[in-house]
Amino acid sequence: MPAITAELVEQHNLAPEEYQKILEILGREPTFTELGIFSVMWSEHCSYKSSRPHLKRLPTRSPAVVQGPGENAGVVDIGHGWVCVFKIESHNHPSFVEPFQGAATGVGGILRDIFTMGARPIAVMDSLRFGPVTESAPGSGPSAKPMDFSLNRRILRGVVSGIAHYGNCFGVPTVGGETVFEPCYQNNPLVNVFALGLARQDQIFYARASGPGNPVIYVGAKTGRDGIHGASLLASSEFSEADGQQKRPNVQVGDPFLEKLLLEACLEAMQTGAIVGIQDMGAAGLTCSTCEMGGRTGSGIEMELDRVPQRETGMTPYEIMLSESQERMLLVAQRGREQEVFDVFRKWGLDAVEIGTVIEQPVLRVKRHGEIVAEIPNQPLTDEAPVYQRPLAEPPRSIPLEPPVPLGPRTGKELKDDLLKLLGAPTIASKRWIYEQYDTMVRTNTVIRPGGDAALLQIKETGQGLAMSLDGNGRYCLLDPHRGARLAVAEGARNVSVTGARPLAATNCLNFGNPEKPETMWQFHEVVEGMAEACNALSIPITGGNVSFYNETDGKSIYPTPVIGVVGLLEQVENHATVAFQNEGRAILVLGTTQSSPDDFPITFGSSQYAQTILGALWGLPPSIDLEYEGRVQACCRQLIAEGLVESAHDISDGGLAVALAECCFGKGIGAIVEIPSEEDARQSLFAEDPSRILITVAEDRLAEISRIAGEYSIRAEKIGTTGNKILIVYQRGRVLLEVPIRQLQLPYETVLEMAVEKIVS
Repeated sequence: MPAITAELVEQHNLAPEEYQKILEILGREPTFTELGIFSVMWSEHCSYKSSRPHLKRLPTRSPAVVQGPGENAGVVDIGHGWVCVFKIESHNHPSFVEPFQGAATGVGGILRDIFTMGARPIAVMDSLRFGPVTESAPGSGPSAKPMDFSLNRRILRGVVSGIAHYGNCFGVPTVGGETVFEPCYQNNPLVNVFALGLARQDQIFYARASGPGNPVIYVGAKTGRDGIHGASLLASSEFSEADGQQKRPNVQVGDPFLEKLLLEACLEAMQTGAIVGIQDMGAAGLTCSTCEMGGRTGSGIEMELDRVPQRETGMTPYEIMLSESQERMLLVAQRGREQEVFDVFRKWGLDAVEIGTVIEQPVLRVKRHGEIVAEIPNQPLTDEAPVYQRPLAEPPRSIPLEPPVPLGPRTGKELKDDLLKLLGAPTIASKRWIYEQYDTMVRTNTVIRPGGDAALLQIKETGQGLAMSLDGNGRYCLLDPHRGARLAVAEGARNVSVTGARPLAATNCLNFGNPEKPETMWQFHEVVEGMAEACNALSIPITGGNVSFYNETDGKSIYPTPVIGVVGLLEQVENHATVAFQNEGRAILVLGTTQSSPDDFPITFGSSQYAQTILGALWGLPPSIDLEYEGRVQACCRQLIAEGLVESAHDISDGGLAVALAECCFGKGIGAIVEIPSEEDARQSLFAEDPSRILITVAEDRLAEISRIAGEYSIRAEKIGTTGNKILIVYQRGRVLLEVPIRQLQLPYETVLEMAVEKIVS
């Protein structure tokens, strides 16, 4: 084993003061294996040492929350004796180094987080961010840093293929998500994966090692050398472009077919009643699962590495403990009933080996050939890991508040061209090329498929529906992280509400740069504060999630990018709304109202997709939001849907009213005739992204009821037009402002992304 030197400590991403703390804890110099164990457990990815003080501000409780942060996944009561189990995780750096396996194992890892709780996974969603894939993308002009479009396309293809491969082979539907393209993600793509499962409330399992003398059993795949230091080197340090090849051995390799067997074996073994606790081997592998399971109960685990199933010869204790080989679980069984567990796993053709026992001493004790190679108290590795109050400093503002480009009037033809270009912007355009690679209907629970505001799945056992949405806007958070976070929570909840579902709870994935930089920590602090305010105002607790720091390459950070996953409940799944206009001759209403004044318009317009895509500029602030008003708009929408008054409902967000109208037209090819306010700049009416607005269609003879119910919520429900024909016509001051056939609008929306990624030349 190598000698412990200052250089070796630095290679393990441990600060000198952290190494001194290790010496104090052990009262001696650590072994090489112990140094590795400390390095992964004290990594940013595992210990949350920079984020933990801030995350305490988030609300985590409600009458529906059964299990909040601190376990493998959050658990929420949905009634009838059932719970839903869900969480989101990041696999960002691995997906840059090896896009296919990085994304695939991200799916595998989040699925294990779900079924280790005793739940059967029924849905996966993904939130993806890449560098631009079209040469006309904003930020790719002559004055910007050169974009490597071929790299961005390769990463996109690899990530999508990896997600499709794992989810499709495992047999879980990928039902939605979001995909964003911005220059800041070119060398640091974001791959955030969400999964949700169902379980009986009385059959939830927890990651706890209790009962001294109980056997500790390793199940699943054999351990190899893949993924070593994935948590401490890949997920907890900055990158350079050269790391793409150098760090490939740190990326895990997945086998979805084996994980499917592991799922079925674990759920069957749980039914025996012989299992006391269970945890997946994710980040930090065997190290994390052993010390965390013991730490939660104040007990310890002693194990013999000779018994660990291995697929490679000559593996050292260091390699075995730090390997992040996939499809493995650690469980604790009742002594005397272990054979029941072995029998189940043998039936499924999987390894199941007793590798240790629960002990009274609260330590992690690791042996090899009967000799101790590591012995560390659990608490310093888990709850008592270092926590830092990092300094905060608001970065000097380099982005102008006022528009750097003229905002003169636009002709109807110019507005038409603007809308067509917006609909072809990859961030707004149809993601059909992506989601058609996913199996969205396996298990036949999917009611609303990808392409809507939120996915909706039926719960066959109860007749209920679960809606789920992923949302985030890094550009908003760059301009104002506090406002941006409030908007992200509100939009996530609004996307669930427009299906008719009531938001129950949320999970989050917080993607940021280097936490050792005060500017990054200020952004993080502001985002958490904004999220907390919005979650409290909308009664949406956070049940868990993930923090991903060090998303920087060559010193250049991504935008601060919080991604919010909101889950909502619909008591009768058939009482839902979808985006598409359903019939001609229906009234089109905007539920809610623009909250910014004409004086605010130039400043808040700088954060919009229009400013980025059409003007190629970024300025100002994201829109402000009245959270109390937002809550009333969403509640009113849900009531209107529940009473059968609404035929379609769509959140107005990216691209504003014009894009929302076009998207509603696409589903059935039904057009619209609308009138925008005469006193407003046409661009403000068509393309501003003010929150708290929902586009709905209703029968003309129900307008009085709509008005009455909206009045009860003290919100506006303003008729702006009528559905009909196969054309979008917009009037202003009684004159036609723009007139575009639906097929012409749909062409860029449906084709641009595929043409860019596949490099199709028209």
